[in-house]
Amino acid sequence: QVQLVESGGGLVQPGGSLRLSCVASGFTFITSTMSWYRQAPGKEREFVARHTSSATSYADSVKGRFTISRDNAQNTVYLQMNSLKPEDTAVYYCYALRTWPRNEFWGQGTQVTVSA
Repeated sequence: QVQLVESGGGLVQPGGSLRLSCVASGFTFITSTMSWYRQAPGKEREFVARHTSSATSYADSVKGRFTISRDNAQNTVYLQMNSLKPEDTAVYYCYALRTWPRNEFWGQGTQVTVSA
């Protein structure tokens, strides 16, 4: 059974930091592309960051502030979020793209609120 379990969300002041974690199970993590997406109230879900087996990429809105990393031994992907802004407030979702057989999986989401 595939599971993606996120944690680390919460309430933080503008300029603060949070680290999200996503623990994966039930599929081959090391060959899967892992990503973070987010969805703010009233908006569509949007891409935040991606980590393939060898490369990372980011949305322009978070570049230079967020860092995605992965620990293949622990089947875990992280999102370090620094210099948080109110517009970063959203539910953050972990996403896995398994290469073969091709399939995709979503976590349940974790709320991040940036407010004074």
